[in-house]
Amino acid sequence: MLLKAFLVGGTICLIGQLVMDLTGYKVTPGHILVGFVTVGVIISALGFYQPLVDFAGAGATVPLTGFGHLLAQGAMEEARRVGILGAFKGALSAAAGGITAAVVFGYLAALVFKPKG
Repeated sequence: MLLKAFLVGGTICLIGQLVMDLTGYKVTPGHILVGFVTVGVIISALGFYQPLVDFAGAGATVPLTGFGHLLAQGAMEEARRVGILGAFKGALSAAAGGITAAVVFGYLAALVFKPKG
């Protein structure tokens, strides 16, 4: 399982690096962030991302495409349960734990280490 996660996650990251290195347009990490989350949402909504998650586990859920998958799944589940307005709440509810952890651990890291401004 570890090898599958490494290979899938590494391939996703490799694609992002190749897009940044080989395109004529200046692609920044911000472009990759938005693009990968959007691609994750689209692939998830089409039903193609969950089999990748089942195959690779964290190799598919940790990269940015996995965040898009999480948002799409939360939105679709809440939309089924409540209706179309539930899609907005569902996406944020599904990702709230991860976002909170990122903010808290980022803050703690800034307290421990001296960030350079």
